[in-house]
Amino acid sequence: MSKRRLVITAVLNGATQSETARRYGVSQGWISKLMARYNLEGEAAFEPRSRRPNSSPNALSREVLDRILRLRNELATAGLDAGPETIAWHLTQHTVSRATISRHLAKAGLVTPEPKKRPKSSYTRFEARMPNETWQSDFTHYRLTHPDGRPGPDIEIITWLDDCTRHALHVTAHKRITATIVTTTFRHTATQQGIPASTLTDNGMVYTTRLAGLGRQGGRNSFEVQLRTWNVVQKNSRPSHPTTCGKVERFQQTLKKWLRAQPTQPTTIADLQTQIDLFVDEYNHRRPHRSLPHRATPAALYNTMPKAVPTGTRDPDTHDRVRHDIVNDNGSVTLRVAGNLRHIGIGRTHARTHVILLIHDLDVRVVNAITGELLRELTINPTKDYQPQK
Repeated sequence: MSKRRLVITAVLNGATQSETARRYGVSQGWISKLMARYNLEGEAAFEPRSRRPNSSPNALSREVLDRILRLRNELATAGLDAGPETIAWHLTQHTVSRATISRHLAKAGLVTPEPKKRPKSSYTRFEARMPNETWQSDFTHYRLTHPDGRPGPDIEIITWLDDCTRHALHVTAHKRITATIVTTTFRHTATQQGIPASTLTDNGMVYTTRLAGLGRQGGRNSFEVQLRTWNVVQKNSRPSHPTTCGKVERFQQTLKKWLRAQPTQPTTIADLQTQIDLFVDEYNHRRPHRSLPHRATPAALYNTMPKAVPTGTRDPDTHDRVRHDIVNDNGSVTLRVAGNLRHIGIGRTHARTHVILLIHDLDVRVVNAITGELLRELTINPTKDYQPQK
């Protein structure tokens, strides 16, 4: 039973207002107003009046509300972001706040409840200050569809994304991402957009060999060699810390959400690439980005801001290593350089000899592991597989 009903009933049964006020811990003035309302409205006084104002001069018109719901449906159907901030960006001709849009979307039952997430304040945010200061890269998977509707082969999509402006620099689909593809796409992107000052990736073998398994962590792969040649600083995330590369991973999430929303699913890599190109054009030039100032598009910032370039030199960043091997029956040993195996001729007379290879970048010395005799000294020619004896 509500307190209003108890107070009114007590007064009607003969209790004074002062006694009732002390018993229920309320003021006599409130009891007087409550009894006056009971005399006018009867039992309606048992429930509190609605606090809704009689008029709302700032309420949105029916036309604006319909446009908000229509935009929500159109964006969601297209697989694009359809939150309050994105809708507000599209309603530039109307002065409608994000909070107002959010409230009406919730009222219309269009808000999808999400589980409680880790607070954003707990993350350490970082962001490059200039375009080309840091490029993030990663690759993800997307499954093709057979013409009869059955699931098709799994395709991998590589992305190069500018850290400062979120501009999608390069997005292509391949059967399988290799270090060669990473290097090729990086060179192609740098030719079009300029060489970046640094890159940021995870520790996948296509990006770095520093965490490779035993026996494989020797030579740099072709991508690492290319970065050193152009004096580009290479940065890698710590293992089990995916948020370090969160910008490119968030882009891939948005890309795949859009791809899955398309009415016609790709059946070939060419079809998938066509859809990717359409999304990248929409993402870079017409989709507002919530992380950018004034919800600008990535292309608007990337094309107007001055760009960073590599600074300093990586010449002191030499690659020194020691490798133990046995000369094979053909009189040669192998050495991985720039991601490819090179065969170094030693001579058949040294077949089955235990040797130590002392490597300083491309300079190699082959020493007999038992006697310490220098068997060969050479500079690797990266354009040739076999390194013949002079």
